[in-house]
Amino acid sequence: MRRRPPPGRAAAETETPRVTYKDVALAAAVFAVQATLALTLPEAARSHRPDAVGWIWLASSAAVLTWRRRAPMWCLLAMIAVVAPYHYLENIQDAPVPSSMVALYSVAVAGPPIRTFLVVPTLVGAMAAVMSAIGKPTSGAPILQGAGWVVAVAVAGELVRMHRNYIAAIMERAERAERTREEEAARRVAEERLRIARDLHDLLAHSITLIGVQTSVAAHILLADPERLDRTAVAGALDNIAETCREARSELRTTLRVLRADSDGPLPDLAGIPSLIKAAEAAGARVTLFLYPGDEPVPPAVGAAAYRIIQESLTNTVRHAGAPDPRVQVAVTHQGTSLHVCVEDEGPDPVGQPGADKPEGFGIVGMRERARSVGGTVTAGPRDDGTAGFAVTAVLPFAAEGTEPATEPATAVHLPVHPALRAEPEGDPA
Repeated sequence: MRRRPPPGRAAAETETPRVTYKDVALAAAVFAVQATLALTLPEAARSHRPDAVGWIWLASSAAVLTWRRRAPMWCLLAMIAVVAPYHYLENIQDAPVPSSMVALYSVAVAGPPIRTFLVVPTLVGAMAAVMSAIGKPTSGAPILQGAGWVVAVAVAGELVRMHRNYIAAIMERAERAERTREEEAARRVAEERLRIARDLHDLLAHSITLIGVQTSVAAHILLADPERLDRTAVAGALDNIAETCREARSELRTTLRVLRADSDGPLPDLAGIPSLIKAAEAAGARVTLFLYPGDEPVPPAVGAAAYRIIQESLTNTVRHAGAPDPRVQVAVTHQGTSLHVCVEDEGPDPVGQPGADKPEGFGIVGMRERARSVGGTVTAGPRDDGTAGFAVTAVLPFAAEGTEPATEPATAVHLPVHPALRAEPEGDPA
């Protein structure tokens, strides 16, 4: 079964090539070569320089080459029809060889191979017939020499055709792979959009319905009997609306945290900070960790944001530090209803860190997004104490401004304290 060509290439393969100025230029160049051969090759006993009719046949053999790409087989047949009388008139025999070889090469390049294999013996037989008609010997060196040229040109054309097909197959596979990747990416995006739409619908539909019902109840109470208005019932309906809004907002924040997570598993938290320290030390950094815990548990979203900020800061330090073993200090402090994270390194300003004339990279932008997702802020730049180095400071409130604190005791965690890494602060943290 023949393989169907890919879209976009089918039209290019089925469209018949047109005669271009390049074809005309090639025909003119071949005629110039043939004219030079006709005028410079020595005459033999039964071979003389072409007369007026001979020049017409010789020029015609070059002219038919303008159709070599549009109709290569017809071009070769026309070439035989033109060259045969030229030889019969006993003109210089080798003059039309260039045009004949170009026509044969065009047939071999255009394919298919079976046609080329049939054309080669046919041409050798036609050559022997012409040589017999003009009285030349049909055996020995002349036939072998002519057959050798025919086979060599046919093989060269076939090799070029195979190489072109090989390149075309590689390009086709690359295009197919690219289309497959694009289709897969589009499919994944569509599935993710559908999943998000389904999650948001399930989350909001119930709450919005309750709000609508409670609003209708409040309006009905207000309009039913204004003189006997039950203020308690109206206040209760409005309180229910406010409570429903708070619950919907909390659930929406939880859903968005899940959607922003890097994986479908649980969110990372502060308990994983020691593993980050070990990974950075394995990469050559010398890290000192200071943990100042508090009594209130850290919400999961805040813990995840702090974890990612510390992870990105350590990664940037190891990647861009000017020293092979950079010193890093990581401080995590529980201050009231917020978590303060500070990552400082010591040493010269590393290449790749943003400065006054350097734009921020995607890592710092990502840290800002992490902090903003929980209502916090991130600052990154040279250390405030004036010493050489870079500092990343994050303030992550346990509840965003204007929202109710989200308490999730089942998954909230306290700051971990590693016995070997814990450092007592000098006084109570502010």
